[in-house]
Order: sequence, then C-alpha cells, then structure tokens
Amino acid sequence: MAITVMKRYELKYLLSAEQTDFLRERLKGHMEVDQYGKTSIASLYYDTPTYQLIRTSVEKPEFKEKIRLRSYGIATDETPVYLELKRKAYGIVYKRRVETTIPLVHKFFSGEGDICAPGQINREITVFRDYYKTLVPSCMIIYDRTAYYEPNGDLRLTIDENPRYRLDELSLKKSMEGISLLEKGWTILEVKVQDAVPMWLASILSEGQIHKGSFSKYGEAYRQQLLKAQNF
Repeated sequence: MAITVMKRYELKYLLSAEQTDFLRERLKGHMEVDQYGKTSIASLYYDTPTYQLIRTSVEKPEFKEKIRLRSYGIATDETPVYLELKRKAYGIVYKRRVETTIPLVHKFFSGEGDICAPGQINREITVFRDYYKTLVPSCMIIYDRTAYYEPNGDLRLTIDENPRYRLDELSLKKSMEGISLLEKGWTILEVKVQDAVPMWLASILSEGQIHKGSFSKYGEAYRQQLLKAQNF
C-alpha cells in the first residue's frame, strides 16, 4: 500500500564517488535495495511568481514548506503522479501525498477543482494552495535514485545520482534532461529514520568520513540561477 503520510527525520550528506562506493559495499548485510532498483525520479516544484517558498527555505527557518508534483520516469496524462506537500519543523519532516494525474493537477492549481477524491490530505493541500493564492511551475528537479530498506526495521536510505534541474520545459511529460547540480561522480545520501540513526550505520558513516550537511536540490538550483544572473 502506498504511503500517504510520513513523519520522520531526514539527514542529508554529500558523497564523493569513493565514499559512495565505500557505503554501498558496507551496507551489504545490513540493508537491501528495494524492489524498484535504480529509478529516475522527476519532481516539478510549484512556487509563487516571486519565488516566495524557495526564498524562505534557503534562509533556513525553523519551519518551511514546499509543494511538488512527482513522477517516476516520464509521465503521461493517464499515468499516476503524486502531489506532495512537504513541511519541515524543528528538524522533523512531515509529508502529505496524494496520487493524481497531470490534467487534474492543472485544474487544481487553476482553482477549478480538487486533486482527486475528497479526504483529509486533499483538504490540507487545498488550504496550502488557497493560502499562497497563485502557485505556478518553477523548477524541475531530476535524479536517479537507489533506495535501501532495513529488513524488519523502519530505517530507509537513498542514494541520488546525477541530480539535475531545468527551468524550461516545466512538464513531467517532456524529458529527464537537465543541468547538473553537482560535480561529476558526487551523490546525495539521505538517511530517513523515525528516531535515531542506528549505531552500526553511525560507525560506517564515521569510518567513511561521511559528515551530515544541509542540502536542498531545489535550493541549490535556485542558488545556481542567482549566480548566473549576477554574472550575466
């Protein structure tokens, strides 16, 4: 059954190619790759015309929120996509997610209707839309993800390769191409836990000199575009 509500800690790390290889090897016996293997994921972020959501986010407040439409591979008008409302408060990530379609999402953001069948999550996302009034496609984030899970546990870990973005052709139906966010070979590790990182994983991260940081794909895309605009 698809998970529609999540509450957890999400810890992020930037890994070199060598650290990525080290981690993959050391995870053997502790975690397993999920049934999907490596998956290309595209997330279309919505924002106000003045980029209010991402401008607030990059200031690193105690509370921040984003909304995005996600697909696994290139989408069509008929394939399922997932509208996600993601909030972070005092280090804890809360996610609300509904399955929908691209035509329904277009109608939703134009104020013509709901995302899908009525429900609490739908109402929360609708309140969010109405609060910000005008939300439009602002940035596409794409990456190739391998997800790991802990058998008989709630620990989840993902490694995102080749994170990239684009600010044109803002449609999940177009392509999976984009401008690289990181130098070649670097990856993004996300550790997702309900409570604390287990000791065995903490030991592996310490041994590999893998240190927690702060990284937002959308935030980095926004930063890079600001630098390009300033240089221009």
